[in-house]
Amino acid sequence: MVEDNEIKAKVSPFAIREGEIKTFDGKDGYVSMNQIIHKINIGHITDIHFAILEIVNEFEFITSRQIYQLLEFKGINPQSQDKLNNKLDQLVKSKILTRYYFTSEEGKGIYRIYCLEKMGKYLLNSKEIECKWQPTDNVKPVPMIKKRLAGNQTIIAYMRKVQAFDSYVVKPAIQAKISGKTFKATGGSIKLKKNNKSISFVFEVIRREPEWQKKLVDKMMMYKEFYENFIPGDSGFSMMPQLILVCEDDRHTAETFKEIVKNKLEIPQIRLYFTTDLRQNDETLENTLIEFKLDETTNKYKMYNVEAKILGM
Repeated sequence: MVEDNEIKAKVSPFAIREGEIKTFDGKDGYVSMNQIIHKINIGHITDIHFAILEIVNEFEFITSRQIYQLLEFKGINPQSQDKLNNKLDQLVKSKILTRYYFTSEEGKGIYRIYCLEKMGKYLLNSKEIECKWQPTDNVKPVPMIKKRLAGNQTIIAYMRKVQAFDSYVVKPAIQAKISGKTFKATGGSIKLKKNNKSISFVFEVIRREPEWQKKLVDKMMMYKEFYENFIPGDSGFSMMPQLILVCEDDRHTAETFKEIVKNKLEIPQIRLYFTTDLRQNDETLENTLIEFKLDETTNKYKMYNVEAKILGM
């Protein structure tokens, strides 16, 4: 598998492309549960297939490369990306998983996205693994899926590259107390632990989707409400978590920050940090965070890289 720091992409694969659609690449037709049980009995579907299913269930939408990295982290050896892809093909042909790719005017996307099928839910339930999947989940729009994929990549980067990494939550629910709204951080959350002290990071993924500025304002209003009324224990956080906005590229971070300032959505209780998809490919994450500070001589905001020692190896 190509290492993250060997990837030479100049544009994030999880950035929004104009006119992009999700294209079905799964299997049509009918597969019976008896056929699947037969494949399990003769050893064509094994424990590693179930481990893959659990990962897809947890992350909802995921690429084969992300599955490979998560299997490795869990101590399961996928052997090679090709062998993992063969196993994914088996699961797709058995209608346990299904598969999509993105198409735009630029052509076909370079990766496939995997998500559950009905048979996958049945198999997980048979092992008493909670699975909330329903058929309508697979028709979610492209921007929502891309946010999930970018969030996956961020969680995996911290998991693999930060020595202080402790745990993660894929879809943390956060409560905006005054309005009574519960919302989810689109990029997930992670907990870091060092010298018996812990800190949590919450990732909100921002994409240049239609009306993204309005969606950003709506989401930041809820975050502002959460932070302004925070007490230890709220939404499962023992201490106030650090919010990090994951943008498509450096220019997008500046556009996002501008919208926050313009709409007076700064959060005094925290320092607001930004990062981008491609920064997660760096060998170490120590210098991947961005902060905007007011330059008193020019009275303009400037972008600075933040050195965060806790994110080192």
